[in-house]
Amino acid sequence: MREVQVGRAGVEVVEGHNAGAYVVTGARLDSPVVTVTVGVLALQGDVREHVHALESVGAHAVPVRRQRELDTVDALVIPGGESTTIDKLLRAFELFGPVQERLRDGMPAYGSCAGMILLADRVLGGIEGQQTLGGIDVTVRRNAFGRQVESFETDLDIAGIDGPVHGVFIRAPWVEEVGPAATVLARVESGPAAGRIVAVRQGPLLVTSFHPEVTGDTRVHQLFVEIVRDTVQ
Repeated sequence: MREVQVGRAGVEVVEGHNAGAYVVTGARLDSPVVTVTVGVLALQGDVREHVHALESVGAHAVPVRRQRELDTVDALVIPGGESTTIDKLLRAFELFGPVQERLRDGMPAYGSCAGMILLADRVLGGIEGQQTLGGIDVTVRRNAFGRQVESFETDLDIAGIDGPVHGVFIRAPWVEEVGPAATVLARVESGPAAGRIVAVRQGPLLVTSFHPEVTGDTRVHQLFVEIVRDTVQ
């Protein structure tokens, strides 16, 4: 975690380095902004895209493949991919237990698509033996929207974000049940899947069925970085 001073000429790093990632053009001198370090689980999925999106909204983003890398981050993003494969890779890289322990200790995390499955407490349609990291009191159904050829895109209204967000759904899960500790942020608004829950937050944990990292719209990542800042301050 680092602090930066936001001023008219941009951002001056107070601690750390890599000032170019945090330039805010035209900003007024204000109170220090906490610059957080967010890890992206780099075992499968859109790792590069998540890193780029996080850095574009002022976070310091790093790939995470080993516990020593996990130990350096304030928060973790779990990308999309294949949830059963990521589960196996987490164990192969001896990360499953350490990540689960950090989550239980309150580490913020964001999971997109397969990441949603891995952060859910309960999964329907999973392969025998599949386990999740857990953390969010939801029941998620794998591949709920159908096969790869049934992937689709639609605009979503997401609580906490102004204006519609374009959602890209690729063999995506949806949330079938939400426990009392979790809050629904978005539902599909039209079509055969209208009403299905596709974004949920519980404390410092955020999950989406869709892939915001592939659209160039960084507002979901901005929302997550704000959650991280609120948690670590």
